[in-house]
Amino acid sequence: MSGTSLDGIDAVLADLGPALPSVLRTFYLPYSRELRTGVLGLSETGNDELHRAAMLGNDLARHYSEAVVRLLDGSGISAEDVSAVGCHGQTVRHCPLIGQGYTIQLFNPALLAELSGITVVADFRSRDIAAGGQGAPLVPAFHRVLFSDPRTHRIIVNIGGISNLTSLAPGGQVAGFDCGPGNILMDAWCFKHTGKIYDKDGAWAGSGRVISSLLQELIALPFFSITPPKSAGREIFNLNWLEGHLSGDEKPEDVQATLLQLTIQGIAASALTYFPNASEIYLCGGGARNAELVAQLRVALSGKSVELTDKLGVDADWLEAFAFAWLASQAMNRIPASLPAVTGARGARILGAIYPN
Repeated sequence: MSGTSLDGIDAVLADLGPALPSVLRTFYLPYSRELRTGVLGLSETGNDELHRAAMLGNDLARHYSEAVVRLLDGSGISAEDVSAVGCHGQTVRHCPLIGQGYTIQLFNPALLAELSGITVVADFRSRDIAAGGQGAPLVPAFHRVLFSDPRTHRIIVNIGGISNLTSLAPGGQVAGFDCGPGNILMDAWCFKHTGKIYDKDGAWAGSGRVISSLLQELIALPFFSITPPKSAGREIFNLNWLEGHLSGDEKPEDVQATLLQLTIQGIAASALTYFPNASEIYLCGGGARNAELVAQLRVALSGKSVELTDKLGVDADWLEAFAFAWLASQAMNRIPASLPAVTGARGARILGAIYPN
């Protein structure tokens, strides 16, 4: 998995046998500044896009292959022992609501299959969009497998570039949707003003003060009032959109504090509005390691238990990559893995295109 935050590649070696799925090994390969810049450059219209996209897709495939090799190195498991690589690719467009919806996760899966010597499953989102869905979020089906409890209403919140949540009510239908920005705006603002790709522990945000008027402007974006199903990406939440709401006189750390609160309000309002009876909330994704964000989210969700998925036995950093390994397994076994109640599609679909080795 390489997500909207553009920090790097999360790779997991997963056992998806008859027992409960488990993670055997993990590896993280950070993006170089050049690769990150290249992906960002394709997130907006520009010159010679087709050539740049093809070349960047090849470059990403080589990086994914390196992640696979290094993940397996020393594991005692060879490429021949692996059933498939589930690779999400790098999202550069996600436009499910514009006319005939589409989504683009960039990379060259044929090249990854060739380099790794392993069957590759890719393009997980397009079939759901073709069936009238949002193509996101796709992880709630996996959350149901791992985290459902017969007695407790749980919410799983993934705070990646975009935040999304999954509701797991005992005996009820699984629900889920994107609820707003996760790290995407905070990371972009932090990089612009400090040169760091993220605000470690939310310390910079914690040094600022929330600008109430700015927060109200940002949260007035129609996305927040749309009834689910809904999904979001860099097309909605980006630096240009943010700067269009700034006078230029704001202290950078105050803007960062406001962006952190925007993420918190998107999550908290969604949970309290749609799933008020949930008693346990578990966080995963990079934002789960942001101490300031977690502390303030606990305040916003006072009266509910807010913990990391670590407490349920799955490391918060690796859950999304783990989910796409599971989605690949479902595709290999021709099992539908989408949830129409989550994405809004006309029915459940088998997700992913298979590139056999």
